Amino acid sequence: MRRVLVTGAGSGIGRAVARAFAGAGEAVTIAGRQIEALRETDGGRGMTCRVADVTDEAAVAALFDAPFDVVIANAGSGEAGKLGDTSLETWNRTLAVNLTGTFLTFRAAIAGMGAGGRLIAMASTASLKGGAGLAAYSAAKHGVLGLVRSVALEVAKSGITCNAVCPGFVDTPLAERAIAGVEARLGVDADTARARISAANPLGRLIRPEEVVAAVVFLASPGASMVNGQALGVTGGEI
Repeated sequence: MRRVLVTGAGSGIGRAVARAFAGAGEAVTIAGRQIEALRETDGGRGMTCRVADVTDEAAVAALFDAPFDVVIANAGSGEAGKLGDTSLETWNRTLAVNLTGTFLTFRAAIAGMGAGGRLIAMASTASLKGGAGLAAYSAAKHGVLGLVRSVALEVAKSGITCNAVCPGFVDTPLAERAIAGVEARLGVDADTARARISAANPLGRLIRPEEVVAAVVFLASPGASMVNGQALGVTGGEI
């Protein structure tokens, strides 16, 4: 049984990832800012729930009271907005959660992680390309990918791998907020907004959380022992 940590596990992809590892019999610790959301993720599956803000250095360090074998830095957030409308507060908050949070999580993880360890960051197609109205988010996610590639080289000789999963739009609460943004920006209803976002994917639909989970589970598996420093796209061919 491996010890697995999933940050940002109160909803969406993080919740799905945590439940998959718990279902496979791993000892799962989930972290997030709201205890009730974490308890809902657990749902009697025996996970350890830890309240932590990934932008808080001390809170992240406290999660690592014992080493983990698999660490999934999933916590993230994003706000759409053109560069000229992006406040410094929004810019700093976006980088803090997405990039600094991943840095703090991985830095704490490697201190006790042994051979066979897996570091996995939840990145995005925004790590691989820019997007109008996504300057802060895309910059942060590009940074995550740079971090992953650098860490991968540092930990390789210790038998640890570090990779990123880069999904497109996933059918989660975060996507619902993006859909609401399209509604407001274009003055269309929710169904039209969802259809516009879905149409951007060559397969014509949003990605399902379990499809992202499959990529994470693979990267954490023995079969991925030579996969290191990679950006694994779950995109339906978008990029």
